[in-house]
Amino acid sequence: MTLVIKRAFDLLISGVGLIALSPVLVLVAIWIRFDSPGPALFRQERVGRNGVAFRIHKFRTMYWNGPQRGLSLTVGDDSRITRCGRILRRTKLDELPQLLDVLVGAMSLVGPRPEVPSYVAHWSEDDRRVILSVRPGITDLASIRFRRESEVLGQSSDPVKAYLNEIMPEKLRLYREYVENRSLAFDLQVLFHTALAVLFHTNHGGARTQSGRLGAQPEIDAPADRTDETDASVGTKPSSRD
Repeated sequence: MTLVIKRAFDLLISGVGLIALSPVLVLVAIWIRFDSPGPALFRQERVGRNGVAFRIHKFRTMYWNGPQRGLSLTVGDDSRITRCGRILRRTKLDELPQLLDVLVGAMSLVGPRPEVPSYVAHWSEDDRRVILSVRPGITDLASIRFRRESEVLGQSSDPVKAYLNEIMPEKLRLYREYVENRSLAFDLQVLFHTALAVLFHTNHGGARTQSGRLGAQPEIDAPADRTDETDASVGTKPSSRD
């Protein structure tokens, strides 16, 4: 798949998606503002293509002072999550503003999920070279598999250590697997299985790579379900990482 074709696909889907979903985006933003104090959106620094930092956009799902109230990871039944935030996370509606990031070229629809600098610092040089050679995505193989990451981390006595030693290595493997097998057909498979996972909360096998291996297996939670002290909500004080 050439970069031109992938970029054209991203522009088409993100543009049409933002127009078609604009009423939903407005209603969700109003709901968030009425549910708890603070802005509807938050921005956070993530590491993008070629290691260039950018600000990701998401709907706020936590109280604005979340980072000051707990771990840098969202684990289990986190009290920092707002009432509407729980629904937004479960339905993945909190991810919709990232269509803006796709439209401006900071992200792609499908690609390795963008991480915060503090976690990228734990990657090997070779992982950074391979994974950061493409635009990060709204969804990917790891997003499908790790749908319930926060629940798994909530069962650990040391969630940060569990993430770094157990979950991150598998995510890096899946990130590399996507980069090495990417194609338009593969992107469509990932988008299809992402939709199935969100709509039906299924534990299906997921998209296959060109080698025929299963790229996504039983669900565990979206990789963006962590908090970080570097989070910055739009127009307010630091907010939690969603």
